[in-house]
Amino acid sequence: MYTTNRCMTIPAPTPSAIKNIATCAVLSCASALFSLNSWAQAREFPAAALRGSLEVTVPPQVVLDGKVDQLSPGARIHGTNNMLLLSGSLVGQKVKVNYIREINGALSEVWVLTEAEAAVKRPTANPSRFFTFFD
Repeated sequence: MYTTNRCMTIPAPTPSAIKNIATCAVLSCASALFSLNSWAQAREFPAAALRGSLEVTVPPQVVLDGKVDQLSPGARIHGTNNMLLLSGSLVGQKVKVNYIREINGALSEVWVLTEAEAAVKRPTANPSRFFTFFD
């Protein structure tokens, strides 16, 4: 009767296996170092983007520079890592942002800024650009 030997000894690694493992380790470290360059790149914002201070009250209602405003139905909010954020995750937080408006005036694209991005000067909204009727 042949039974399975459950206490097998592990064979010693061959020199070629050690060489392959060392090569893989060196290549993985090198690829990690080369990818650090891409992490350090700054985000590019459209030339039409304006600077403001945003606070989400009750989505899609927001307060932008002290005035009540609204996000468009397809609004995209980019976080500091450029991943999309849900407006509900920003409720009650006041953040510096760059933003773009749609033709109808609602906010369509919003980028939450890091400290370094907020330090770069950018134009803000000029109140005279927006029309108000029957105030």
